[in-house]
Amino acid sequence: MKKITIFSLAVAAIIFTACGEETKKVVEEVNKTAIAEAVKKDTVSAFETAKIKMAEAAEAAKVAAAEMAAEAKVEADKMSAEAVEKAAELKVEAEAKAEELTQAATAALTPASPPAAYDKCKGCHGVDGKTAALGKSAIIAGQDKEALITSMNEYKAGTKNVAGMGALMKGQAATMSDEEIEAVADYLSQI
Repeated sequence: MKKITIFSLAVAAIIFTACGEETKKVVEEVNKTAIAEAVKKDTVSAFETAKIKMAEAAEAAKVAAAEMAAEAKVEADKMSAEAVEKAAELKVEAEAKAEELTQAATAALTPASPPAAYDKCKGCHGVDGKTAALGKSAIIAGQDKEALITSMNEYKAGTKNVAGMGALMKGQAATMSDEEIEAVADYLSQI
C-alpha cells in the first residue's frame, strides 16, 4: 500500500512539474500530507498487530501455566499417595515390633514355673529361691546355671560342705537325676 501511495505521488509530481511553481507547492504539500497519513496508518497498524501478538502471548502463557499447575498437582498427589502408603507400612512394622517387644517383656517379667524337682528345695530356699537356707547359705535365685549345676552335683557327690550344710544338701540332691538338676538350675538362673 505504501508503494502505491508513493508511486502515485511520484507520478503526480511528474505531471504537475510542468504546471509551474504554484502547482509544485501544492504537490509538495499533498505529498507531505500523504506521507504523514501513510506513516500514521502504518504506525497504527503496527501497534494493533503488536497488541494482538501480546494478547496471544499472554493467553499462551496462561495455558502453559495451567498445564504446569495441573502436572504439579498430579505429581504432588502421587508423592502424597506414596507417603501415605509408606507411613502405613511403617505403622504395621512398628505395631509388629511393639507386639514382639511386649511379648518379650511379658515373658521376661513372668516368672518361670518351678519344676517338680524344686519342691524339695522350697522348704529352705523359699518358693522363689530368694531365701538364705537356714539363715546360712547364699541366695540361689539368679545365680549362673552352670555354677548351680556344678554346686548341686558337688553336694550330690558329698564333696561340698558350705556352712555345715553339706550333709543336708547331699540328702536332697542324692535323689535328683541330672535332668532334674538341670531343670532346677535353669529355673533358678532365670529368676
